[in-house]
Amino acid sequence: MRVFVDCDPGIDDALALAYLAADSSVEIVGVGTVYGNSSVETTTDNAVRLLRLFDRPDVPVAAGAARPLVQQPRLAAHVHGTNGLGGIELPAVEAATVSESAAEVLVRLARSAPGEISVLALGPLTNLALALALEPRLPQLVDRVVVMGGAVRAPGNVTPWAEANVNNDPEAAEAVLGAGFNLTLVALDVTMRALATEPWLEELAGLASERASYAHRFLTYYLDWYTEFLGRRACPMHDPLAAAVLLDPALVTESVTVPVQVELTGTYTRGMTVADLRTRPEAGSRDPVVLPTEVDVPEFLSRMLRALA
Repeated sequence: MRVFVDCDPGIDDALALAYLAADSSVEIVGVGTVYGNSSVETTTDNAVRLLRLFDRPDVPVAAGAARPLVQQPRLAAHVHGTNGLGGIELPAVEAATVSESAAEVLVRLARSAPGEISVLALGPLTNLALALALEPRLPQLVDRVVVMGGAVRAPGNVTPWAEANVNNDPEAAEAVLGAGFNLTLVALDVTMRALATEPWLEELAGLASERASYAHRFLTYYLDWYTEFLGRRACPMHDPLAAAVLLDPALVTESVTVPVQVELTGTYTRGMTVADLRTRPEAGSRDPVVLPTEVDVPEFLSRMLRALA
């Protein structure tokens, strides 16, 4: 599988990259970075360092958008730490970024290999929206798109209704969800049930690899923040679950295929992902997306451990 990753590393982004990098059948053709968990300068630096840590140093990294299409960015240092990785410093490496933007790289790759590239989008969808503006045929040029974002039947995590990635650029999310991609939306509906608990972290701590050691340190920081948020010692594995679903859709045990829109104007609901869950959606509505409603969490967590071993 050939995959372009658009991300904002980020603790859970780091684990998603580890998951992909551990699979020898996956060719990571490029990584695009975006603001979100930190500034784009920080997420770009993190991506380069993480790819070196995960033995994929030759993957090209392209810096992307520094802000949303319309509003100001809302960074998440309070969740991921000032450096995006819980304050844990990775070894410095020589910058390996390319001169093109993330959107330009994605368009170039898609045009050069129609139908071969899948996209894993783990941050605000600004880069994908910009790529669409550059190449309106992008939905026909890529294979699959898996997005970590949104909250349909679940509450939001930055407002009562909105999930962080969609809320950071609602206009971009609306453009991407309405473009006609073969798209799976891995929303909070399932990621908030894919929890790493202290017993799981103890298993992780028992692994001997360098990547496992760093992952344990990242997740210990993440767990401390989520303990306050959830009221229990656990943290959701948002982005790694999306990566796992991309590589093996069979991890999704139940799903619905429905049109999804993003609320752009609501005083209280801006950034809300609105799915038409009626038995017969309105005729002429947009192309539907796959919305997982149940996933095999134990199997996913087992695979995550194997990826970090």
